[in-house]
Amino acid sequence: MPAAIEDYGMLGDLQTAALVSRDGSVDWLCLPRFDSPACFAALLHDESAGRWLLAPAGAGAASSRRYRGDSLVLESEWRTSTGVVRIVDCMPPRGQAADLVRVVEGVSGHVAMVMDLRLRFDYGHIVPWVKRTGEDLAAVAGPDAVWLRTPVELHGQGMSTRAEFTVQAGQQIPFVLTHTASHLPRPEPVDALTAVNDTERYWARWIADCRYEGRWHQAVRRALVTLKALTYAPTGGVLAAATTSLPEQPGGPRNWDYRYCWLRDSAFTLQALIGTGYIDEAGAWREWLLRAVAGQPDKLQIMYGLDGTRRIPESTLPWLSGYQGAAPVRVGNSAADQFQLDVWGEVLDCLHLARESGLTVSDTAWDLQRALLDHLEGNWTDPDNGLWEIRGPRRHFVHSKVMAWAGLDRAVHTVHSHHLPGPATRWAKLRDDIHAEVCAKGFDAERNTFTQFYGSRGLDAALLLLPRVGFLSWNDPRIRGTVDAVQRELSQDGFLLRYQPGADGNVDGLPGDEGAFLACTFWLADALHCTGRAAQAEALFERLLDLRNDLGLLSEEFDIHARRQIGNTPQAFSMVGMVNTARLLSGTPTNTTALGRRLGASLPGQASPE
Repeated sequence: MPAAIEDYGMLGDLQTAALVSRDGSVDWLCLPRFDSPACFAALLHDESAGRWLLAPAGAGAASSRRYRGDSLVLESEWRTSTGVVRIVDCMPPRGQAADLVRVVEGVSGHVAMVMDLRLRFDYGHIVPWVKRTGEDLAAVAGPDAVWLRTPVELHGQGMSTRAEFTVQAGQQIPFVLTHTASHLPRPEPVDALTAVNDTERYWARWIADCRYEGRWHQAVRRALVTLKALTYAPTGGVLAAATTSLPEQPGGPRNWDYRYCWLRDSAFTLQALIGTGYIDEAGAWREWLLRAVAGQPDKLQIMYGLDGTRRIPESTLPWLSGYQGAAPVRVGNSAADQFQLDVWGEVLDCLHLARESGLTVSDTAWDLQRALLDHLEGNWTDPDNGLWEIRGPRRHFVHSKVMAWAGLDRAVHTVHSHHLPGPATRWAKLRDDIHAEVCAKGFDAERNTFTQFYGSRGLDAALLLLPRVGFLSWNDPRIRGTVDAVQRELSQDGFLLRYQPGADGNVDGLPGDEGAFLACTFWLADALHCTGRAAQAEALFERLLDLRNDLGLLSEEFDIHARRQIGNTPQAFSMVGMVNTARLLSGTPTNTTALGRRLGASLPGQASPE
């Protein structure tokens, strides 16, 4: 049985990630990339699907654990009746190959230890051929080869590799797991202690550029490190989360693969990174975007693979029972084929933010934006699947239309302020037409609130984003009414649902309910602050911080009834919310709206040059 989602810590080397439980078991690891088949998949089944346990014999969960400073070097400590032992885990920045390093340190007395390594390639489906190769243990199956190097004596038992040993005070016993393609020579293994120090130094150098120094600086720095760890260094792609199929509904079917690059999630992530000083990541993502969209910008997808791959076919893995019985387990994501209008606006808004933040103007990037705007002009009137990827009939979602407005608004501002070529007068008129339509068709005057889609009785937490992109001011009575309605109708114990699945029939076509969506609740804290309820906003933000696990991580959602995290983890959307809300409550602008106001961005009714 896998551990609770909040019991996992993350390791990463900017190309993949491992999840380590409190009891010292690595239950999730995909090699060599985030989206590769897992060689440890106990997270979605049990230990027979692959795991790497390293812990005191029979000790259970660690007594304490922490990351070293602002790094991804994880230290877990057990206090036993005979002594204290510490395990130091890390994945050093990728060199010749992917390495997972574990070092057992004797702190006091002596502690009997156990290691149980079960490599299962292809998500637990394939048991590799294992043999001794000199000092190493080698495991090979199909395209994958893994080596384990350690001075500890190993032996086979029940289709696993085991070791029993005792660590004394002052001892350091290394274990290095190295992966490469099976047709390549065995890579030179890293030195474990050097790798730990190199990993700590890498993250210390990276976080030193953080510009946020507000009240919640520790939470923000941990969130930023997590967001950076969810970027794919070779291409600049930004992941939504490190896992697949962790359920949004305990035991239910809402299990999706998040190991891909959603343009919307990437845009939100980059807002947080840019706002705290990390412009290089924005530049790398812009280059990734240009490559991913190259050829036919009008064929823009909502998500791509780490390297810009367009085809992400969805399938299920029937041999896995799912996290604590939540089936099916899915790999790939068919939502890649959905039409989500808001993505065009999110991308245009993000590129605008990067430009306003000092990223060098690129002719190619502006050509891309022009092509996206051309598509937006011809398709903004079409219904879509919306921000939440509704797997039901397409609708005229209010948030989607507003993001179309935002994309055009940013384009008008760019022509006006940066003197780039474009039909700004035409764009301004279309922007104003969209604004008028949304206010006429997407607003319920009787309830004084915007609705999820035109004619809907339901609400949507994404409506809280309307003033953030400048569509209306926070003081507008329609916005204040919407904030109040969303808080009243979507709140569960103070936390927000994304929307009401049954308000207009079963709009998403799936049975059951899901948990409170953490990113939406951060948006509510922002909305409370911006509508003059600062004390309520801060109290809600502190409650959200209390939902983090002991390592400062958040998954996608929170189960109000079970009081536990649910959904894929660590979730970029949630960590972004933490960063942006902390900045807002500390008095720092969080998106392009504030930048635009300072620089004179035109709003509906203002003249713009042709």
